[in-house]
Amino acid sequence: RRKNFIHDFPYATPVGLTYDTGDYEPCLARAQELADVKGFAARRDEARQRGKLRGLGYSCYIEACGLAPSNIAGALGARAGLFEVGEIRVHPTGSVTVFTGSHSHGQGHETTFAQIVADRLGIALDAVEVVHGDTGRVPFGMGTYGSRSLSVGGSAIMKALDKIEAKAKKIAAHLLEASDADIEFKNGTFSVAGTDRSKTFGEVALTAYVPHNYPLDKLEPGLNENAFYDPTNFTYPSGAYICEVEVDPDTGESKVIKFTAVDDFGNIINPMIVEGQVHGGIGQGLGQAMLEQCVYDDDSGQLLTGSYMDYAMPRAGDLPDFTVETAKGTPCTHNPLGVKGCGEAGAIGSPPAFINALVDALSPLGVHDIQMPATPHRVWQAIRRAQAPN
Repeated sequence: RRKNFIHDFPYATPVGLTYDTGDYEPCLARAQELADVKGFAARRDEARQRGKLRGLGYSCYIEACGLAPSNIAGALGARAGLFEVGEIRVHPTGSVTVFTGSHSHGQGHETTFAQIVADRLGIALDAVEVVHGDTGRVPFGMGTYGSRSLSVGGSAIMKALDKIEAKAKKIAAHLLEASDADIEFKNGTFSVAGTDRSKTFGEVALTAYVPHNYPLDKLEPGLNENAFYDPTNFTYPSGAYICEVEVDPDTGESKVIKFTAVDDFGNIINPMIVEGQVHGGIGQGLGQAMLEQCVYDDDSGQLLTGSYMDYAMPRAGDLPDFTVETAKGTPCTHNPLGVKGCGEAGAIGSPPAFINALVDALSPLGVHDIQMPATPHRVWQAIRRAQAPN
């Protein structure tokens, strides 16, 4: 893995995409430390004394996500742009409504988007309302997929906030009898540089809607802006995953003993949400590697695993506690938040880490490959085939 790491960025790939940032070695080194790789040999020997086989598997991934430039999508045959829209509506009270075309289905947009706005405007988190999924209220949107919500949808919101701040500075400058070029905005306060004269964000918001003292010759009343953001590149999150597996050679049962994930998602807005995304992804990925399979009838192609009575999914008892950490990170250089996607990371890195660990455990028996899903029956069959006389 280390031999294949890219070290010089930006890196132009042979297929036309350019990785803007990355630093892969620290993720792998930290994953090895957290997984206690140095102590693995002793754990493997102890398992062998109990008649079990232990294996250690690695997976280092890089993903292209945050879909992405409309011109590239068009060249590939897409008949739609891949931009996103954000609208910020500031109310006379200083509270804010955010309209976004990026619809949440459990990723916590209502929290993360509100954090971005509250932090930028210096207002309380509960003063921000996030509206999504209503085509009668949201200007436009391409939705949530490909880990694009924050990097594309969040960037559109940031661009709308740029416009809000620019107009609000003009209002503040009028109130403070100064040039808008001399207005600074920080922690919810507009101030004249080098002086103690200031106005709060709430005061400026009220003035925008009660324009008794207002630069009407230059500005329309109100404080409402929208922005479209069409990214210039994908984002490229990366990470290193290590899986430790124990196998019962008599039954083929495989158990994940330890699972460690260290990811680089660029700047992190909400660590708890990111950790939850990675946990869910690892659970999905391990389910695919260990249990999940769509089975069809040979004669007519009828789906036989059409319900959860037939289709196996991992339960809590099938998975260990995950050790999940985000690296210091290399911020994305082409979106205003410096963020990279995190939604699919766990599902990308976990299946190969598990299969590599399983094959490592079974290699002393002569097993060098296992097809997914590596069910106990499939593992047992692979062991028996390897042990059968030629």
